Amino acid sequence: MSGPFDLYKWQAAFRDFNIFFEGLLITVGVGVLALFLALVLGIIFGVMNTSKSKILRGINRMYIELIQNTPLVIQIFFLYNGLPYIGIVLPVFTIGVLGIGIYHGAYIAEVVASGISSISKGQFEASISQGFSYTQTMRYIILPQALKVIIPPLANQSVNLIKNTSILAMIAGGDLMYRADSWSSGNLYYGPAYVITGLLYFALCFPLAKFAKSLEGNNQKKTNRKSSKVIIHPNGYNDIDEIKEVAL
Repeated sequence: MSGPFDLYKWQAAFRDFNIFFEGLLITVGVGVLALFLALVLGIIFGVMNTSKSKILRGINRMYIELIQNTPLVIQIFFLYNGLPYIGIVLPVFTIGVLGIGIYHGAYIAEVVASGISSISKGQFEASISQGFSYTQTMRYIILPQALKVIIPPLANQSVNLIKNTSILAMIAGGDLMYRADSWSSGNLYYGPAYVITGLLYFALCFPLAKFAKSLEGNNQKKTNRKSSKVIIHPNGYNDIDEIKEVAL
């Protein structure tokens, strides 16, 4: 009686490993570009969330609530099946980058907003009083300090993003999951196909997950050792370096 993990099935899977590898390359490509898009959107909307403008905060909330409260698969299908009705036909690779990037951008926006909120309001006030614009304050003062808070959850989001690339299999995206499905559906060797696919996803995600936990542990140790405080120059701030002098 033939089993799902018979030796000849494994031999066939390794003989055709290039099929899985090609899918892996597409998965990595979509993941990297989608992460870049998500970072750009996350920073923009995260900063908008801390804006004094009600309009900007409202736009931010609309984006986050709409994206976070609808399934990713619906968003992907809208790009794949909906846009052609208005004359926009995108390559599947582009749909993956846009769909996954926009989806995770909503979550990264909240991560960025939390990081900004963790910085003392005195930092904002001090920089504004020295003539820095809101944009300059964010770019040179706030965001560099917020990175320590942002990076650990950002690494976790990267792991989730890579795993979510598997949704492209539903629209024949050519990704790793799609290649595994296509290969195994032709010969019914599902066992080796999914084990190999799972191990390849694990190889991508596990280092990022460990990196995130390491950062979280380091931040927790620093928090326990020191309390955050702002060092105020007695004669006022003379330049941007003095404004950024913070003991964490």
